[in-house]
Amino acid sequence: MAYVITSLCERAGDCAFVCPVDAIHSVEGNDAWPYYYISPELCIECGACAAECPNEAIFHEDDIPDEYTDDIEKNEEFFDSGPGADLI
Repeated sequence: MAYVITSLCERAGDCAFVCPVDAIHSVEGNDAWPYYYISPELCIECGACAAECPNEAIFHEDDIPDEYTDDIEKNEEFFDSGPGADLI
């Protein structure tokens, strides 16, 4: 995995618009999945999403602050067994 969107996400959506490989997804109306999520399979580590995020909610996995490390697992779960599993 390269970049992770943390719980700082306020769903502005700017990150999804700039992603050159369409790796960023969300679901509407599902409180269990309230943020945008980055596919670890598709992310090319370009950093465009992190630069565009108005909430500074996106970090490279190696640089994620300790208080948001649980978001790494949540992001993986979104694509492994959550709503993102059907997207890729």
